[in-house]
Amino acid sequence: MTVRQSLLPAVGLCVLVLCIALSLALGSRPLPLSTVLDALLGSGAGHGRDADADVVTGLRVPRTIIGLVVGAALGVAGAVAQGITRNPLASPTTLGINAGASFAVVTAIYALHLTRPVEYVWFAIAGAAATALAAQAMARRAGDLDPTRLALGGTVLAAVLTSWTSALMLTSRRTLDEARFWLAGSLAGRGLDVLTPVLPLIVLGLALAFAVAPALNALALGDESAQALGVPVTRIRVLGGLAVVLLAAGAVAVAGPVAFVGLAAPHLVRLVLGPDHRRLLPGCLIAGPILLLAADVLGRVVVRPSELEVGIVTAFLGAPLLAVLARRAAR
Repeated sequence: MTVRQSLLPAVGLCVLVLCIALSLALGSRPLPLSTVLDALLGSGAGHGRDADADVVTGLRVPRTIIGLVVGAALGVAGAVAQGITRNPLASPTTLGINAGASFAVVTAIYALHLTRPVEYVWFAIAGAAATALAAQAMARRAGDLDPTRLALGGTVLAAVLTSWTSALMLTSRRTLDEARFWLAGSLAGRGLDVLTPVLPLIVLGLALAFAVAPALNALALGDESAQALGVPVTRIRVLGGLAVVLLAAGAVAVAGPVAFVGLAAPHLVRLVLGPDHRRLLPGCLIAGPILLLAADVLGRVVVRPSELEVGIVTAFLGAPLLAVLARRAAR
């Protein structure tokens, strides 16, 4: 590891701390960092607690924690998805996982009249898992998992499920009103009670992702070369796919279908730390939350006193990135 590669994680952590501070301080009502620190330390807690402390501890702390967890899950999920498919454009979005979760949530809202994000969690996880299994079934050829067919299958499923989701919302005004905020992708209005049920799944997904990281390096050489090195290619793809499902499903269940974080974070980390997944995945643990929190803060300040959902900001910023990456992949 070069001196540059050893220093960059420390720089990334400093940037992450800055994003956390901005997330706690900025919003429709900006607060000084001293006020934020007082609220975190409990100054003024009790009967005389002021409104600023309530904003910090009751709204912005849960929102920031959710942003950290969701950003890390999406960043690592994108890196593993690109590794198992050997496709630089792979992400939870292109594999259809986000679309599957969205379809399941909208169907549940339509049929069961759900109204709270905490009620959406298990439907989102089930929809994401079912879509991932369907994409893997479509990608199997002679018992092996074909990475190109996996990406194509996920794209096809995403298109179909997105159309069905739109059709359900158009047939029911109540469903449209309930689902559109969640479908935009947002960290607002979520408490830690939404995060708690999915946290074990995200932790398990991270453990699986880091367990297969060395094998993903061999997989990048091609299936035949990986097998010659003793890597069980099919098993690694299954375990990696399971990690992607757990991470992406947990993230989508909490924050909605936030796009482009899972695509952008691995590419940015790869530019500075190289392609070794043993460094790439820890880098994505930092880059994912940075991207998500920065987009969330930007959405709070650009149209103040209102705000843009983080999913809208990431889509707006990520579309040009996707065009650049597609051009590079074509080359």
